[in-house]
Amino acid sequence: MTTHDDDLPWPDDAVEVARIADAWGVKGWVRVEPYARDPKALLSSRRWFLQPPAGRPRPAGAPTLPSVLRITLAKEHGDGVIASAQEVPDRNTAEALKGARVFVSRASFPTAAQDEYYWVDLIGLEVVNRAGVLLGTVTDLLDTGAHSVLRVQLPESERAAASPASEAEAVPAPAPAPDEAAPAAPARRSRRKVPEAEPAERLIPFVAAYIDEVKLAERRILVDWEADY
Repeated sequence: MTTHDDDLPWPDDAVEVARIADAWGVKGWVRVEPYARDPKALLSSRRWFLQPPAGRPRPAGAPTLPSVLRITLAKEHGDGVIASAQEVPDRNTAEALKGARVFVSRASFPTAAQDEYYWVDLIGLEVVNRAGVLLGTVTDLLDTGAHSVLRVQLPESERAAASPASEAEAVPAPAPAPDEAAPAAPARRSRRKVPEAEPAERLIPFVAAYIDEVKLAERRILVDWEADY
């Protein structure tokens, strides 16, 4: 039995890689803004799965957003990507896709070169230093231009210890009933200063000087980084 592309199920390993910025030209091409500086994962896939912009419902009367685009050609253009698809025959159709989020299957990504990693594969990995101390879990990466930086959420126990104490007001116990001839003195309140909040994450440069080894199979990154940095 033949499966039509329109009936393709949503990939279990779908990764959001770009958004459709606008129509390009008059023949139904779209201009796409990839999230990665190197859009090879986007360019390598011939099936782009679409979702509407997050938090922005489609206008009433707008054409139904196709669930998948069958890409006939995609190439880099300036700082983005332009592409044509079988489902987009003209500019009007292309304009209706503006803002759509583009997902591709992780299985369609090209094989990374030695000592190269896709960001999506690093998120969720535990980070451990040479002393065996768990430093946290990778939640995201930052691109500084020169290199990437791991955003590492502190372990739960460390986050709890770093949480600032809540503001507390110490109120003295009720004083004995005052003599009727003397007015009652107002109760004194002392306010404890709230300590400044400690950061909830570590930022570790993803460079050879600090990254000893990435063990994808073990879901772990070994680093030369002290716990008190």
